[in-house]
Amino acid sequence: MRLLYSLVWWLVLPLVLLRLWRRGRKEPGYRAHVGERLGFYSQEARLSGPQARFIWVHAVSVGETRAAEPLIDALLQQYPQHSILLTCMTATGRETGTQVYGKHGARVVQSFLPYDTGWMCARFLRHFRPVVCVLMETEVWPNLIRQCRRHQVPVMLANARLSERSLRRGQRFAALLRPAAEAIDVVAAQSPADAERLRAFGARHVEVTGSLKFDVQPPAEMVERGLAWKRAIGERKILLCASTREGEEALILDALARLGKTGWLTVIVPRHPQRFAEVAGMIQAQGLRLRRRDALGQGGDWDQVDVVLGDSMGEMFAYYALCDVAFIGGSLLPLGGQNLIEALALGKPVLVGEHTFNFQQISSDAVLASAAVRVESAEDLWHRLLQLQTPSIRAAMAKQALDFAEKHRGAVEKTVFLLAPYIPPAR
Repeated sequence: MRLLYSLVWWLVLPLVLLRLWRRGRKEPGYRAHVGERLGFYSQEARLSGPQARFIWVHAVSVGETRAAEPLIDALLQQYPQHSILLTCMTATGRETGTQVYGKHGARVVQSFLPYDTGWMCARFLRHFRPVVCVLMETEVWPNLIRQCRRHQVPVMLANARLSERSLRRGQRFAALLRPAAEAIDVVAAQSPADAERLRAFGARHVEVTGSLKFDVQPPAEMVERGLAWKRAIGERKILLCASTREGEEALILDALARLGKTGWLTVIVPRHPQRFAEVAGMIQAQGLRLRRRDALGQGGDWDQVDVVLGDSMGEMFAYYALCDVAFIGGSLLPLGGQNLIEALALGKPVLVGEHTFNFQQISSDAVLASAAVRVESAEDLWHRLLQLQTPSIRAAMAKQALDFAEKHRGAVEKTVFLLAPYIPPAR
């Protein structure tokens, strides 16, 4: 089965590269470092020659890259003679890596992960020679894990999660994916339910550590930026629609246009930057008065504005600091939901839709703890928001959010402890 899978990769590779090039029209980062995706690397990418000792962390995109921050910070402190090799698959993930880890200078080296063929993965491993591989969340690549085994590179699946839907899908390809899961040396699961599903999938050494995302510290400068925006806007209450996905903005804006004046200023931050212009067009098509990110922090008649488009990257903590209530996108439609932990960590009342299977346990626990509320539709979102106009109700939810976030911290320490036996001491 794995050989057939590898053959398919080689057959579709021209189409994959063509899609990569086309996507680069809107996101130029996809046309950069293409050789890395094929297993070719410059010597400059290696850091201090053949003696460099890499702890390799793979974070596929933006969310995983940010979630890895407290773990990477801890590993750099715990292992001062090692460096971090950070790989990703998306251009936005790499850009986020530059923003988040630039503070570490040459101790964090970035690269795209090659496509999952044995030949490309073997070239990657021979070039960088990592001492251990840490895959974030759900990244189980059959050829990559097999080559790690061949090159004697231990593999951890960190911050691991597996929904019921993903388990069912994975079981359809058990002949391919189960051997890969069985070859992983250790799994740090986000929750007991995730751990149970990962064991059912074939993982052997599974421990529950919690979610690393609870250990992410909001950058002080971002929090202050958001508070400065809020001071400039004044007393008006602000709803943040964070990380919205295709189809959701239309539902939210249509409901807002029908309701008319709500008293709330709506800030929409789409998940994908290539959709900024599209969402701006939707706002204007509804006859709603629009301002963009560049206007935040400036004066003006904010009472006359209906919607702010957050068309910027890397400022989500600032947007959370700005808002009074946060709706987490990807959950109005069956898209699985996005990360609600950052909003909870800043003590924001959270609204989520019914489709949160990517964050099912955390979402359900937050609702049970009264730190979050589920909404059934875009109309229901606005009805719930009217209930949250009362300051005492918002304050009570904010306290529950902070308490919930504090209760779930500590995953980094547990993950570093699990990883320690697989990192040989520096000579």
